[in-house]
Amino acid sequence: MKKATITISFEQEKLKAIQFYMGKNAVSLETELDDFMARLYKKYVPSQTREYIESREETEAQVRSHPSKPVRTAGSVQAEEAE
Repeated sequence: MKKATITISFEQEKLKAIQFYMGKNAVSLETELDDFMARLYKKYVPSQTREYIESREETEAQVRSHPSKPVRTAGSVQAEEAE
């Protein structure tokens, strides 16, 4: 699924402190924010909507992993026979 970028404002000194202490614990800010967004998604998006979105993701993944063979049209068959 296509990713979106979120931009937020946060006090610079507090951000530096978070990054410093997360680094000491080998924790990534991006990973923590991803986890937080996943929890928000699960909390606020109805389960039926999540199921629908997940089914679309699975369908897109299957299409990407199994590209279809080129379709031969009548025109392309005639052109090949003429050669």
